[in-house]
Amino acid sequence: MFSSSHTSRVALVGPGRIGQALGRLLVKAGARVEWIAARRLSAARSAARFIGAGHAVALSSPELDGARVLLLTTSDAALPVVARSMAKQRPSWEGCLVLHTSGAWPAGGESSVLRPFRRRGASAASLHPLQTVPNRAAGVRNLIGCFWAVEGDPRGVRLARRWVRLLRGHTLTIAPQHKAAYHAAAVIACAGVVTLMESAERLMELSGVERSQARKMLAGFVAETAVNFGRLGGRRSLTGPAVRGDWATIRKHQAALSSKAPDLVPLYRELLRSMLDVARASRP
Repeated sequence: MFSSSHTSRVALVGPGRIGQALGRLLVKAGARVEWIAARRLSAARSAARFIGAGHAVALSSPELDGARVLLLTTSDAALPVVARSMAKQRPSWEGCLVLHTSGAWPAGGESSVLRPFRRRGASAASLHPLQTVPNRAAGVRNLIGCFWAVEGDPRGVRLARRWVRLLRGHTLTIAPQHKAAYHAAAVIACAGVVTLMESAERLMELSGVERSQARKMLAGFVAETAVNFGRLGGRRSLTGPAVRGDWATIRKHQAALSSKAPDLVPLYRELLRSMLDVARASRP
């Protein structure tokens, strides 16, 4: 639970999937989320109902002057615009903390997306969950115990770390200049894998496997592969014809793809190049 010294009045701004899930978890942990701000009041009201706290207001509401902590959970694309607009609403943000949940934008350093707030005296930080949040309900489950990339000003980082501890999570410190590369890695590991699984599912279906069965099979297959990667790393967990140097099988794959799904041939070839690089690196 929050101690009395940690119950600053929080405004959650731009409540998307992560914002609503995180807001609900923080409220349950004892945080004073008093305002939910969004471009549309209907969206703010819906989020407030899900979170279980907070008064729905517009982004330009003067009520937000009472907030000591702003938690910006907008999309990456909207974050710079929202930060510039909201920072102008007060001549001074001295003593306030502004945090965002973007994995791509830094909060600290020269390229801070929260620079408009920092110029007016605020401390800034970011906390990004390395976790998939397909919807707000899944986020409530998935954000417990996950890893969070944290960076920014010391005061903001302290609050971010405190919140992560409340969620029984683990913090990973990322330098501001490395945020974009870190986020690219996260996209490759999550959205990239989903895209590959979708392609594999389609190819299975073209091979006569029912879609529902293919999805179930692939989910278990990929889950076990992820376990192996966690235990052994990429080089030791890599399997398949690239590891064996089995060019006859690789040629059969490419012929089958050319016949059934020619649009996947370039993808297969690019993956093959990467697999060969990993396989070669695994040799003594």
